[in-house]
Amino acid sequence: MRAALLGGKEPLAELVTRHWETAVALAAQVLGSPELARDAAQEAAVSAMTGLDRLRSPERFGAWFCGIALNVARRWLRQLRPESVGLPAGDLAADSPGPAELAEIADLAGRVRAAIATLPAGQQSAVLLFYLQGLSHREVAAELGITTGAVKARLHQARAALAPRLAQLADLQEGKTMTTADAPELVEVAVAGLRRSDDVPQPKHLMLLAERNGDRRLPIWIGPAEATAMAISLESVEHPRPMTYGLAASLLHAAGSQLREVRITRLTDSVFYATVVLGGPSGPQEVDARPSDAVNLALVADVPILVDSRLLSAAGTAHYAEAMAYPTGTAELAAEIRQRQQELMAELDICFPGSAPGDTAR
Repeated sequence: MRAALLGGKEPLAELVTRHWETAVALAAQVLGSPELARDAAQEAAVSAMTGLDRLRSPERFGAWFCGIALNVARRWLRQLRPESVGLPAGDLAADSPGPAELAEIADLAGRVRAAIATLPAGQQSAVLLFYLQGLSHREVAAELGITTGAVKARLHQARAALAPRLAQLADLQEGKTMTTADAPELVEVAVAGLRRSDDVPQPKHLMLLAERNGDRRLPIWIGPAEATAMAISLESVEHPRPMTYGLAASLLHAAGSQLREVRITRLTDSVFYATVVLGGPSGPQEVDARPSDAVNLALVADVPILVDSRLLSAAGTAHYAEAMAYPTGTAELAAEIRQRQQELMAELDICFPGSAPGDTAR
């Protein structure tokens, strides 16, 4: 254990080898399939290797490792469809990894640990407990002394940060290299406008993205605050002081970073995901974002908006007719904002005669 904690691959392989068959047998009892059990034990091996420094009692490595394998198997059982369980059984002894495979697992563990180490401390702890030790959201929350909502938020942020790096590792493990054909096709779009429904008391707001040099569309529901900010940018509504997205762009510039582009990358469970691409002294950086925030930043910074073309073809017409039927468009939204500004300034002038625009402290 001491040698393993210092980074030795051979001691790690020896520890895993000693308890491998027990871990596979325990996982097989849960999953009903030796082949799935072997995969679960491999994930447990990576989890144990990346979280080795969390083991309080080194002499209990075997029980700890087998416990992780059981937790992984139980989590998989909850996720797997019933028909996926009960695959043809194989020989457990034949499934035991050889020295080369164990070395490969140890190398992968080092890469995964290095990727996780780049996360903020709170996200690191959540990832290690939930993904690598198989704890539930509630158990992670109890361990860290936070709410389950905070755990889910940390895991979401960690997934967004780790996804590009771990995807590359997965390709390497499967002997694949990323080719142009594998990469998603990103096409540039423009904001074609906004639409608002007349639902009471909570109207819906839709952002309409239109493919440049094409006829495909992508409507995305956004919040009222984000729609207001977008209408201000699209219709050039003047404000006495910078609004939130303008301030964010100015802060990036002051910090030596440059907003290069924004990307709407995927649709999962009816939720769109986006990435903000930055350039700076330390090289390119990608930041997870909501599409509405990303597009608002792109508008104030005048940078390209890119969309995975598969989203345009898959979702481009699903709600387009409904969106166009909404009665209020971008110009009307902007007119309402200007009207509210005028009313506010009139009220301020009554309460504070002679006050300058934006000088509400007077």
